[in-house]
Amino acid sequence: MKEDYYKILGISKDASQSEIKKAYRKKAIQFHPDKNPDDKNAEVEFKKAAEAYEVLSNPEKKSRYDQYGHSAFDGSQGFGGGMDMEDIFSQFGDIFGSAFGGFGGGFSSGARQNKGSNLRIRVKLSLEEILEGVEKKVKVRKKVQAEGVTYQTCQKCNGTGQILKITNTILGRMQSSAVCDACGGSGKIIANRPKGSDVNGLIVKEETVSIKIPSGVEEGMQLKVQGKGNASPGGSNGDLIVLIEELGHENFVREGNNLHHDLYISISEAVLGISKELNLLKGKVRIKLEPGIQSGKTLRLRNKGLTDINGYGSGDLLVHINVWTPKTLNREQKNFFKKMLNDDNFEPSPERTDKSFFEKVKDMFQ
Repeated sequence: MKEDYYKILGISKDASQSEIKKAYRKKAIQFHPDKNPDDKNAEVEFKKAAEAYEVLSNPEKKSRYDQYGHSAFDGSQGFGGGMDMEDIFSQFGDIFGSAFGGFGGGFSSGARQNKGSNLRIRVKLSLEEILEGVEKKVKVRKKVQAEGVTYQTCQKCNGTGQILKITNTILGRMQSSAVCDACGGSGKIIANRPKGSDVNGLIVKEETVSIKIPSGVEEGMQLKVQGKGNASPGGSNGDLIVLIEELGHENFVREGNNLHHDLYISISEAVLGISKELNLLKGKVRIKLEPGIQSGKTLRLRNKGLTDINGYGSGDLLVHINVWTPKTLNREQKNFFKKMLNDDNFEPSPERTDKSFFEKVKDMFQ
């Protein structure tokens, strides 16, 4: 059973045309394919919202739908599950305005299709680079227009990239559009193709691209460098999508914006207390360990972690104390510790404030 159009847009039956348009725009932005790449569920929701709006935005269709429901169209109205995404952009693109300027922009059908494909690369970063941000230069192989190539306006679609189709329905003649089969939607066809180029007048060329990576990025984040993807016939370039890959570190483990560090000290240092200098990702810091510090103690150094990518300050550095027990002892050392076996001062006497291992694990997951 098909879902109710009013429910899809989240509006009541007495909603005004302005409210219907506003509700559709909100849904369309939420599930737009540029915001949800490779998300099939988002694509379905995007099409459902367009289908609902196509009916409810038309007073005549809305009246029929209010009276007879989905049966009023008998499958001949509305886009339905098999609709073309380009039909949505062609017919309703003006509703979005500039809402997707940062997601690949533009909804005019010709401009949208006349754009080169995106390229994707991985960039590996150390924690030191993530701490302050970095500029990386990478080499990419991309399609570019061959020297001497020329294009001319497609005569079949007059440069629009779309072919209009007229369909007779029970409500009259309906107009829709499809991608032009002559130019593939670019609105241009090749006039002069240099030797060595493909059917679109493009060749593969290596280019060095500079990528500015902000501080605080995380594993799996994607950055976009506009216009550094593949070229298209007579149109604009696609984008370069940069996937962040975080390298492991020998001294620190990342948790969000916080850093964890295991500090190993000797039994003597734990008993007597000591001042230790730690190497940070940038610079150094000196910490003081009080006499009698216990293994498993965690010291929190405020704002010594990584910078938040959204500008909300910095994380902390958590230093975990581990008392190192020697595996071999000489005779004198063994005799000393044998004497300590009967010394009450060396008997374990944890305070109530000292949390057990299980309590610490529990705190980590809360």
